[in-house]
Amino acid sequence: MKIVEGGRGLGVPMAVIIAIALELPGLAPQAASAIPQQVPAREIALRIDPAQSQVRWTLGSSLHTVHGTFAVKGGAMRLDAGSGRAGGEIVIDAASGESGNDGRDKKMHREIIESAKFKEIAFRPDRVEGKVAAEGSVTVQIHGIFLLRGAEHEITVPVQAELGVDHWKGTAKFNVPYIAWGLKSPSNFFLKADKSVDVELELAGPLERPTAL
Repeated sequence: MKIVEGGRGLGVPMAVIIAIALELPGLAPQAASAIPQQVPAREIALRIDPAQSQVRWTLGSSLHTVHGTFAVKGGAMRLDAGSGRAGGEIVIDAASGESGNDGRDKKMHREIIESAKFKEIAFRPDRVEGKVAAEGSVTVQIHGIFLLRGAEHEITVPVQAELGVDHWKGTAKFNVPYIAWGLKSPSNFFLKADKSVDVELELAGPLERPTAL
């Protein structure tokens, strides 16, 4: 192939033109290693050790305040610091709930949470709001689904945590409007219970990073 200028052939082969172009700055194609690659998700997995974890709950009433606990069965949470996505599940043993009064606890299990039928209470996170640091103190809001007596309820939980190299611990305090969620009230003629219960999760366990979401 020849380039014609003013009717006169210059006789410059195309291969020469390409060779010159490749030598010019900015015209040579980028090497594969120089092309920016997508940054992998910054995800951490927070495993839950039941031996280091517990649920505390508090219910006020017209006569006194009731304090109780539930045992944590286990689970894990995945938090992606880059996208804010979350996943996993925290599982609580419904039958382990107790308040220190046998008669009151039997009524709670039989009539209110129905633990013989619904054996687990769970929280399933789906997103995290706030900065998830690689290590150190973290204060975030975790949104997800709270599973209670077989029904799903949307909730956002404030969480404070300490992230180490391979271990973590954290607390979450929130309110459960159990009456609005369809559970029976423990109130009777002499006692009027509050319509919501305060819950505090204390969780801890091993920390794994990084993984893919």
